[in-house]
Amino acid sequence: MLFDTHTHYDDRKFTEDRYEILEDLKNHGVTYALNAGCDLKTSQMSIFLAEKYDFLYASVGFHPHSASEFKDSDLSILENMASHNKVKAIGEIGLDFFYDNSPRDIQKDVFKKQIDLAVRLNMPVVIHDRDAHKECLDIIKTNPPKKLVYHCYSGSLEYAKILIKMGYKMSFGGAITFNNAKVSRDVIKNIPMDCIMLETDCPYLTPIPHRGKKNDSRYINLVAEKIAEIKGISYEEVCSITMQNAKDFFEITE
Repeated sequence: MLFDTHTHYDDRKFTEDRYEILEDLKNHGVTYALNAGCDLKTSQMSIFLAEKYDFLYASVGFHPHSASEFKDSDLSILENMASHNKVKAIGEIGLDFFYDNSPRDIQKDVFKKQIDLAVRLNMPVVIHDRDAHKECLDIIKTNPPKKLVYHCYSGSLEYAKILIKMGYKMSFGGAITFNNAKVSRDVIKNIPMDCIMLETDCPYLTPIPHRGKKNDSRYINLVAEKIAEIKGISYEEVCSITMQNAKDFFEITE
Protein backbone atom coordinates (compact mmCIF):
# COMPACT_ATOMS: atom_id res chain seq x y z
CA MET A 1 0.00 0.00 0.00
CA LEU A 2 1.56 3.22 -1.23
CA PHE A 3 0.56 6.90 -1.12
CA ASP A 4 1.95 9.08 -3.92
CA THR A 5 1.68 12.49 -2.26
CA HIS A 6 2.62 14.62 -5.28
CA THR A 7 1.50 14.05 -8.87
CA HIS A 8 0.62 16.11 -11.94
CA TYR A 9 -1.83 14.01 -13.92
CA ASP A 10 -3.21 17.26 -15.34
CA ASP A 11 0.05 17.61 -17.31
CA ARG A 12 -0.26 17.45 -21.10
CA LYS A 13 2.27 14.62 -21.14
CA PHE A 14 -0.61 12.47 -19.87
CA THR A 15 -3.02 13.55 -22.61
CA GLU A 16 -2.99 10.18 -24.37
CA ASP A 17 -2.93 7.79 -21.41
CA ARG A 18 -4.05 9.73 -18.30
CA TYR A 19 -7.13 7.65 -17.52
CA GLU A 20 -5.54 4.36 -18.49
CA ILE A 21 -2.73 4.99 -15.98
CA LEU A 22 -5.01 6.20 -13.19
CA GLU A 23 -7.25 3.17 -13.56
CA ASP A 24 -4.19 0.88 -13.32
CA LEU A 25 -2.64 2.36 -10.17
CA LYS A 26 -4.37 0.10 -7.67
CA ASN A 27 -3.00 -2.90 -9.57
CA HIS A 28 0.46 -1.63 -8.60
CA GLY A 29 -0.23 -1.11 -4.90
CA VAL A 30 -0.97 2.63 -5.10
CA THR A 31 -3.82 3.14 -2.65
CA TYR A 32 -3.89 6.95 -2.67
CA ALA A 33 -2.46 9.82 -4.70
CA LEU A 34 -2.67 13.60 -4.52
CA ASN A 35 -2.63 15.83 -7.61
CA ALA A 36 -1.03 19.22 -7.01
CA GLY A 37 -2.31 22.40 -8.65
CA CYS A 38 0.08 25.00 -10.06
CA ASP A 39 -2.38 27.71 -11.18
CA LEU A 40 -6.16 28.09 -11.48
CA LYS A 41 -6.46 25.81 -14.52
CA THR A 42 -4.41 22.95 -13.11
CA SER A 43 -6.00 23.33 -9.68
CA GLN A 44 -9.43 22.97 -11.27
CA MET A 45 -8.25 19.95 -13.24
CA SER A 46 -6.90 18.44 -10.03
CA ILE A 47 -10.35 18.75 -8.48
CA PHE A 48 -11.98 17.26 -11.58
CA LEU A 49 -9.70 14.23 -11.44
CA ALA A 50 -10.21 13.86 -7.68
CA GLU A 51 -13.97 13.84 -8.22
CA LYS A 52 -13.57 11.11 -10.85
CA TYR A 53 -11.41 8.77 -8.75
CA ASP A 54 -12.12 7.92 -5.13
CA PHE A 55 -8.43 7.30 -4.33
CA LEU A 56 -7.26 10.63 -5.76
CA TYR A 57 -7.11 13.93 -3.85
CA ALA A 58 -6.13 17.47 -4.81
CA SER A 59 -4.25 20.53 -3.67
CA VAL A 60 -4.77 24.01 -5.10
CA GLY A 61 -2.44 26.97 -5.50
CA PHE A 62 -0.06 29.02 -7.63
CA HIS A 63 3.39 27.55 -8.29
CA PRO A 64 6.19 30.17 -8.25
CA HIS A 65 6.54 29.71 -12.01
CA SER A 66 2.94 30.96 -12.31
CA ALA A 67 3.25 33.79 -9.79
CA SER A 68 3.23 36.47 -12.51
CA GLU A 69 -0.24 35.31 -13.55
CA PHE A 70 -1.65 35.70 -10.04
CA LYS A 71 -4.23 38.41 -9.29
CA ASP A 72 -5.47 39.29 -5.83
CA SER A 73 -8.96 38.27 -6.92
CA ASP A 74 -7.61 34.73 -7.41
CA LEU A 75 -7.34 34.31 -3.64
CA SER A 76 -11.11 34.09 -3.29
CA ILE A 77 -11.22 31.57 -6.15
CA LEU A 78 -8.59 29.44 -4.39
CA GLU A 79 -10.52 29.73 -1.15
CA ASN A 80 -13.66 28.50 -2.88
CA MET A 81 -11.74 25.60 -4.43
CA ALA A 82 -10.24 24.75 -1.04
CA SER A 83 -13.72 24.21 0.40
CA HIS A 84 -14.17 21.14 -1.83
CA ASN A 85 -14.12 17.94 0.22
CA LYS A 86 -11.42 16.35 -1.99
CA VAL A 87 -9.03 19.32 -1.65
CA LYS A 88 -6.59 18.53 1.15
CA ALA A 89 -3.92 21.26 0.97
CA ILE A 90 -2.80 24.59 -0.45
CA GLY A 91 0.00 23.95 -2.94
CA GLU A 92 2.20 23.62 -4.57
CA ILE A 93 3.40 27.07 -3.56
CA GLY A 94 6.77 28.56 -2.75
CA LEU A 95 9.85 30.04 -4.40
CA ASP A 96 12.02 28.99 -7.33
CA PHE A 97 15.22 31.00 -7.68
CA PHE A 98 16.75 28.45 -10.07
CA TYR A 99 14.53 29.13 -13.08
CA ASP A 100 13.22 32.57 -12.00
CA ASN A 101 10.23 32.21 -14.35
CA SER A 102 8.55 34.94 -12.30
CA PRO A 103 10.32 37.94 -10.74
CA ARG A 104 11.50 37.13 -7.22
CA ASP A 105 9.60 39.95 -5.52
CA ILE A 106 6.37 38.73 -7.14
CA GLN A 107 7.12 35.14 -6.13
CA LYS A 108 7.57 36.22 -2.52
CA ASP A 109 4.38 38.28 -2.48
CA VAL A 110 2.24 35.50 -3.99
CA PHE A 111 3.80 32.91 -1.70
CA LYS A 112 3.08 34.94 1.41
CA LYS A 113 -0.53 35.57 0.41
CA GLN A 114 -1.10 31.87 -0.10
CA ILE A 115 0.59 30.98 3.19
CA ASP A 116 -1.73 33.43 4.90
CA LEU A 117 -4.71 31.82 3.14
CA ALA A 118 -3.67 28.35 4.28
CA VAL A 119 -3.30 29.53 7.87
CA ARG A 120 -6.69 31.23 7.77
CA LEU A 121 -8.30 28.07 6.38
CA ASN A 122 -6.30 25.86 8.79
CA MET A 123 -5.05 23.74 5.89
CA PRO A 124 -1.76 21.93 5.22
CA VAL A 125 0.73 23.46 2.77
CA VAL A 126 2.75 21.81 -0.01
CA ILE A 127 6.00 23.70 -0.62
CA HIS A 128 8.09 24.07 -3.77
CA ASP A 129 11.54 25.37 -2.81
CA ARG A 130 14.40 25.48 -5.28
CA ASP A 131 17.54 27.44 -4.45
CA ALA A 132 15.55 29.62 -2.05
CA HIS A 133 15.78 27.86 1.31
CA LYS A 134 16.40 30.91 3.49
CA GLU A 135 13.83 33.06 1.71
CA CYS A 136 11.18 30.32 1.93
CA LEU A 137 11.76 29.81 5.62
CA ASP A 138 11.70 33.55 6.33
CA ILE A 139 8.21 33.79 4.80
CA ILE A 140 6.95 30.65 6.51
CA LYS A 141 8.11 31.97 9.88
CA THR A 142 6.01 35.13 9.47
CA ASN A 143 2.82 33.04 9.73
CA PRO A 144 3.62 29.36 10.28
CA PRO A 145 1.03 26.88 8.93
CA LYS A 146 -0.11 24.05 11.17
CA LYS A 147 1.14 21.45 8.68
CA LEU A 148 3.67 21.79 5.90
CA VAL A 149 5.62 19.47 3.62
CA TYR A 150 8.59 20.31 1.43
CA HIS A 151 7.98 18.34 -1.74
CA CYS A 152 11.01 16.81 -3.49
CA TYR A 153 13.09 18.01 -0.56
CA SER A 154 16.49 19.26 -1.76
CA GLY A 155 17.91 21.04 1.27
CA SER A 156 20.65 20.11 3.70
CA LEU A 157 20.39 17.97 6.82
CA GLU A 158 20.80 21.12 8.93
CA TYR A 159 17.85 22.75 7.18
CA ALA A 160 15.80 19.57 7.56
CA LYS A 161 16.41 19.62 11.31
CA ILE A 162 15.04 23.18 11.49
CA LEU A 163 11.88 22.10 9.67
CA ILE A 164 11.46 19.02 11.85
CA LYS A 165 11.74 21.17 14.97
CA MET A 166 8.88 23.26 13.55
CA GLY A 167 6.83 20.08 13.14
CA TYR A 168 7.10 19.90 9.35
CA LYS A 169 7.71 17.05 6.93
CA MET A 170 9.65 16.29 3.75
CA SER A 171 8.67 14.15 0.78
CA PHE A 172 11.11 12.41 -1.51
CA GLY A 173 10.79 11.13 -5.05
CA GLY A 174 12.73 9.46 -7.82
CA ALA A 175 15.62 11.92 -7.57
CA ILE A 176 16.92 10.04 -4.52
CA THR A 177 17.87 7.19 -6.86
CA PHE A 178 20.12 9.43 -8.98
CA ASN A 179 23.90 9.19 -8.64
CA ASN A 180 24.17 12.87 -7.64
CA ALA A 181 21.63 12.61 -4.78
CA LYS A 182 24.11 11.99 -1.96
CA VAL A 183 22.89 14.95 0.10
CA SER A 184 19.25 13.83 -0.06
CA ARG A 185 20.18 10.28 0.85
CA ASP A 186 22.15 11.59 3.83
CA VAL A 187 19.11 13.57 4.94
CA ILE A 188 16.89 10.49 4.70
CA LYS A 189 19.40 8.42 6.66
CA ASN A 190 19.50 10.92 9.52
CA ILE A 191 15.89 12.04 9.99
CA PRO A 192 13.04 10.11 11.67
CA MET A 193 10.72 8.05 9.46
CA ASP A 194 7.72 9.94 10.84
CA CYS A 195 8.97 13.02 8.95
CA ILE A 196 9.07 11.30 5.55
CA MET A 197 6.48 10.93 2.79
CA LEU A 198 6.73 9.42 -0.71
CA GLU A 199 6.05 11.07 -4.06
CA THR A 200 6.77 10.78 -7.77
CA ASP A 201 6.20 14.38 -8.99
CA CYS A 202 5.12 12.60 -12.17
CA PRO A 203 5.53 12.99 -15.09
CA TYR A 204 8.92 14.30 -13.91
CA LEU A 205 11.91 12.82 -12.02
CA THR A 206 11.50 9.22 -13.11
CA PRO A 207 13.58 6.96 -10.85
CA ILE A 208 16.44 4.76 -12.00
CA PRO A 209 16.33 2.38 -13.87
CA HIS A 210 13.56 4.09 -15.88
CA ARG A 211 15.12 7.56 -15.99
CA GLY A 212 14.40 9.18 -19.34
CA LYS A 213 10.89 7.74 -19.53
CA LYS A 214 7.70 9.51 -18.48
CA ASN A 215 7.13 9.03 -14.77
CA ASP A 216 3.89 7.90 -13.12
CA SER A 217 2.79 6.55 -9.75
CA ARG A 218 3.48 2.95 -10.76
CA TYR A 219 7.17 3.69 -10.16
CA ILE A 220 6.73 4.91 -6.59
CA ASN A 221 7.68 1.48 -5.26
CA LEU A 222 11.24 2.26 -6.41
CA VAL A 223 11.29 5.31 -4.14
CA ALA A 224 10.09 3.20 -1.20
CA GLU A 225 12.71 0.56 -1.97
CA LYS A 226 15.50 3.15 -2.00
CA ILE A 227 14.37 4.60 1.34
CA ALA A 228 14.25 1.10 2.83
CA GLU A 229 17.80 0.54 1.62
CA ILE A 230 19.02 3.88 3.04
CA LYS A 231 17.30 3.40 6.42
CA GLY A 232 18.15 -0.29 6.73
CA ILE A 233 14.52 -1.27 7.30
CA SER A 234 12.03 -3.38 5.35
CA TYR A 235 10.16 -2.18 2.29
CA GLU A 236 6.90 -3.07 4.05
CA GLU A 237 7.81 -0.86 7.00
CA VAL A 238 8.53 2.10 4.71
CA CYS A 239 5.19 1.62 2.96
CA SER A 240 3.28 1.35 6.23
CA ILE A 241 4.90 4.34 7.95
CA THR A 242 4.78 6.69 4.96
CA MET A 243 1.16 5.73 4.28
CA GLN A 244 0.17 6.65 7.83
CA ASN A 245 2.27 9.84 7.70
CA ALA A 246 0.49 10.96 4.54
CA LYS A 247 -3.00 10.04 5.72
CA ASP A 248 -2.44 11.94 8.96
CA PHE A 249 -0.93 14.93 7.14
CA PHE A 250 -3.75 15.27 4.63
CA GLU A 251 -6.38 14.21 7.19
CA ILE A 252 -7.69 11.30 5.16
CA THR A 253 -9.76 8.90 7.25
CA GLU A 254 -11.09 6.53 4.57
